[in-house]
Amino acid sequence: MKVLRYLKPYWLFALLCPLAMILEVSMDLLQPTLMSDIVDNGILGNAAADENLRYVLITGLKMLVFSLIGCFGGIASAAFGTAAAQKMGNDLRKDAFAKVMHMSFQQTDKFTTGSLVTRLTNDITAIQEFVAMSLRMFVRTGMQFIGGIAVILTLNVNFGIVLVISLPVQLIAVAIIMKKASPLFSIVQSRLDKVNSVVQENVSGARVVKAFTREEYEINRFDNANTDLMTTNLKVQKLLATLNPILMIIMNASVIAIIMIGGFQVEAKAMQVGEVMAAVTYITQILMSVMMVGMMFQQVSRSAASMKRVNEVLSTNPVISDGHKSADSDNSGTVEFRNVGFSYPGSSGKPVLSGIDLKAEKGQMLAILGSTGCGKTSLVNLVPRFYDATEGDVLVDGVNVKDYDVDTLRSKIGVVLQKSELFSGTVAENIRWGCETATDEEVKTAAKIAQAEEFIDGFNDGYDTMISEKGASLSGGQKQRMAIARAIIKKPEILIFDDSTSALDLSTEAKLHKALRENLSGVTVIMIAQRIASVMRADKIAVLENGSICAFGTHKELMESSSVYRDIYYSQMKQGEEEAVNG
Repeated sequence: MKVLRYLKPYWLFALLCPLAMILEVSMDLLQPTLMSDIVDNGILGNAAADENLRYVLITGLKMLVFSLIGCFGGIASAAFGTAAAQKMGNDLRKDAFAKVMHMSFQQTDKFTTGSLVTRLTNDITAIQEFVAMSLRMFVRTGMQFIGGIAVILTLNVNFGIVLVISLPVQLIAVAIIMKKASPLFSIVQSRLDKVNSVVQENVSGARVVKAFTREEYEINRFDNANTDLMTTNLKVQKLLATLNPILMIIMNASVIAIIMIGGFQVEAKAMQVGEVMAAVTYITQILMSVMMVGMMFQQVSRSAASMKRVNEVLSTNPVISDGHKSADSDNSGTVEFRNVGFSYPGSSGKPVLSGIDLKAEKGQMLAILGSTGCGKTSLVNLVPRFYDATEGDVLVDGVNVKDYDVDTLRSKIGVVLQKSELFSGTVAENIRWGCETATDEEVKTAAKIAQAEEFIDGFNDGYDTMISEKGASLSGGQKQRMAIARAIIKKPEILIFDDSTSALDLSTEAKLHKALRENLSGVTVIMIAQRIASVMRADKIAVLENGSICAFGTHKELMESSSVYRDIYYSQMKQGEEEAVNG
């Protein structure tokens, strides 16, 4: 499987681990024979008492030395196996995360956030544990099984009768239970996905839950998901719980049979007492190795389900693929939509967008106005290729966006999303997300243009103030202005505002627009808004209705020609608001 290829760079560790385990098991297989010698030739020996004692001490010393050698082999095997598994897991997790980072929105939506978290944590951990175990235990169980059978048959062929009866019974019991348990491991992982999804939704949406006093509902929803996980886990564990008692009964019955056969052989002078003791130890090792195989199959079944889920991530190729055309162009910053239509993947019914024809020249401000759900965000998402148009063409600088290298295309574009996502770190670090090499002066300039300088200077530590996760310590307007500063510092050719000034008062928004005109005169701005006050000063305004453009022009032209625009204007604007907008 693709996952196990990640072990290849660490082949030396993967080779040394079983070799060290061979050393440990070899020493373990010698111990019963030496103990047999102590009993038969030392304790029950016919020599003088001093000689018997000396024989016991010498043989005991050998057992101690062999035990120390075996201990060294076991420690070395564990160290090499753990190193190989952890290094492989580290590489696997990094590549899987990189895959997630390059997935399109539709692909991450398909997997769901909770499932991706589970795959990158729990599933990869299960694979690591499987690799570490298999490098050691497959060798250990194989050697104990084969070596134990070989030695016990050399002691007395009659012991083979016990093996012929007990081994098939054990193997059949393991096979039946594993066959029933294996499908349940995939179900367990899917149930865990659901638990993680519920937790993720409630942590990120905690304010909404509290605002609507839905705590009890969400607690019940989590309880249902968690109960499903527990129930499925219990089914697996109940099946597995029956395995050990069955195997122990078979093993103990085999030990009794060995003692009985051995007793008859000792009575017939065909064997000695120490050899019977050794035979008991060997039969225990043989049957214990079968038990360990059963335990290993549990891990194999669990890890097989995890490997399949991680492979799905690794095998996912980005839907948004790179083009190869150069980004060079004489008309830097132009954006054009030619007869663009769009439907979300897997959706049916009327398209979200249809017949869109728009063009924004370099340095212009194009505003897109419309009611909620008319397709404004869907339209601008096509420019940086968060999604691809299903019909028509989207062009940037005269080049179809599908022909661009994705990184090259997005380096030309600054996006301020509806939801302002900030990260744990300082104010300056969050603004530098747009350009990590930006100087302190550039950070301050971007904050000043975004009208964020005033509240940042009010912080005790200024630009070194720590921002909590997701910007929880900031107001909605403050987060929006920091997100705008982050986009501005990128110095993009095209700047997209996706309803990202909704939390600003009209006066602050007017100052922002003035600062943008004065400082970013050559930047093409595409602004989505529901408030008409936000778009009145735009060079061109497109009114979107039900996924199509119903009016296009300047504010003055639309007031004269578009009844839809006039209705929006008169329904929103109050006396004095236009003066505030105009500064």
